[in-house]
Amino acid sequence: MPTLTMAQALNTALRDALAADENIVVFGEDVGALGGVFRVTDGLTRDFGDDRCFDTPLAESGIVGFAIGMAMAGFRPVVEMQFDAFAYPAFEQIVSHLAKIRNRTKGALSVPIVIRIPYAGGIGGVEHHCDSSEGYYAHTPGLKVVAPSSVADAYTLLRAAIDDPDPVIFLEPKRLYFSGADVDLGAGAPIGQAAVRRPGQDATLIAYGPSVTVALESAAAAATEGRDIEVIDLRSLVPFDDDTVMASVRKTGRCIVIQEAQGFAGVGAEVVARVQERCFHHLHAPVLRVSGFDIPYPAPKLEHLHLPSVDRVLDSIDRLQWNDSVDTRWTVPA
Repeated sequence: MPTLTMAQALNTALRDALAADENIVVFGEDVGALGGVFRVTDGLTRDFGDDRCFDTPLAESGIVGFAIGMAMAGFRPVVEMQFDAFAYPAFEQIVSHLAKIRNRTKGALSVPIVIRIPYAGGIGGVEHHCDSSEGYYAHTPGLKVVAPSSVADAYTLLRAAIDDPDPVIFLEPKRLYFSGADVDLGAGAPIGQAAVRRPGQDATLIAYGPSVTVALESAAAAATEGRDIEVIDLRSLVPFDDDTVMASVRKTGRCIVIQEAQGFAGVGAEVVARVQERCFHHLHAPVLRVSGFDIPYPAPKLEHLHLPSVDRVLDSIDRLQWNDSVDTRWTVPA
């Protein structure tokens, strides 16, 4: 098994896809000769030619609109938004057209497009470079939304996204780009299947993308205090793997959802609602969330206060009513 960084695994996935299907094209801002800001497309133009991997103008709406036209003509575009918040100018194209063409044409047309978005924080970037915008896409019917947390999943999920007949928003946690691991490129799960990253009996931590690392570190720290914590990596936000998540919560009876995005109306809120609806009689405590704060992304020197941390997760674990008494901090005043 080769040892790869996440960026290298994504590059390998793109290479293998380009070699396997001549209808696949890769384009975006600086993805050609430069190889992308994070070097994910490094060498693709050199090895496959500038008709298969090429630079575009700095116009995200034009990039996605162009990709939609190409997909309708039989190509399979893989486009890069240079940073998470840079994708917002393309949002109208994504929501009004990309997500709706299959339904609008009663299935006559599909648009097999992958939109790769480096997302989330932890790199000391300024605003418009560190947003967690997954909630916008997950709320839009017609889109699949994927957020890998491991090097192996980065490869297998990107290959699956490129092969998918529907549009996929592929969220790449930029602070994990240069994390390395031994990768079995032949192993992996399809889109829509969560993973149990750490088994446990006492409580469930549910996370995705960069927050999975925080969840695993928190579970390890909790083990030193005698608590056996299970960690679920969603991997795919849409479609959502209810079976794996609910089986874990029914077993443990306690649950915390972790996300970098601000808490209000986020993906974590949807996860909490689904758990409460399906596991109510198995719960021993309210389902809690650890998230970013409801503010614009802070300055680099303050982001460590904004992002979910092991200390914040451990504090939430402590609030899971282990003695089955009522926690008055969650009682609504009369």
